[in-house]
Amino acid sequence: MSDEIKASSLIDLVKYQDAAVVSKTVIKKETGTVTLFAFDQGQGLSEHTAPFDALVCVLDGEAEITISKKPYIVKAGEMIILPFGELHALKAIQKFKMMLTMIRS
Repeated sequence: MSDEIKASSLIDLVKYQDAAVVSKTVIKKETGTVTLFAFDQGQGLSEHTAPFDALVCVLDGEAEITISKKPYIVKAGEMIILPFGELHALKAIQKFKMMLTMIRS
């Protein structure tokens, strides 16, 4: 077994920073990416689209995720799919961490 393989706590791989959004890429391949994010309360990502479907898994806290102008409240332990080509935005209702998985199809 490789020395690089080890079990990790997702929630501990990215740290909160005051008034900031922090990201850490876990996997980056031609076929897709897995990225962890930590958002301080009130921080977010403005409206944009993704090049393929994206899966957001909330690891900690609570966020408002807007998809095609419709808001959804997503909490720790919950997930939501951001469909390809649809406008979406994120805002931290309280500090929150998420794992974003995008896979090319």
